[in-house]
Amino acid sequence: MFKSILAAFDGSEGSEAALSKAAELAILCGAELTVLTMYRHHSVLEGSMYVTNADQPDDVDAIMSNHAKATAERGAALARQAGCEKIRAFVKGGPTARTIVGFAKEHDNDLIVMGSRGLGSIEGYLLGSVSHKVTSLAQCPVLLV
Repeated sequence: MFKSILAAFDGSEGSEAALSKAAELAILCGAELTVLTMYRHHSVLEGSMYVTNADQPDDVDAIMSNHAKATAERGAALARQAGCEKIRAFVKGGPTARTIVGFAKEHDNDLIVMGSRGLGSIEGYLLGSVSHKVTSLAQCPVLLV
């Protein structure tokens, strides 16, 4: 049925539930599971407004990228614990919804699985703004958990 499943994972409870369902489907279909974690690039002005830890780099993008890498690795580990064997993990920076959809198209994923709400703000109260946008833009099926 599915050969390549993309799980968008931000570490939230919703994305953990979605990742669990994606791993279950990947096992059932014998599909490869790709865990994708996103981070938002910050301009120099935005970066200057953040307070950073003294033992971490001052570059907000580096901090966000490192956090995203750790989150992606955690997602891959959770999928392995669920019994999924064919797993790849990626980190991308950029506008979240468009990058998820572009990544899925570029890597020939035939299903995107994601939480209906993630770590975003209150703006996406009923259906998260990212998940709503992904369902609008994606050319493959999208499963919201």
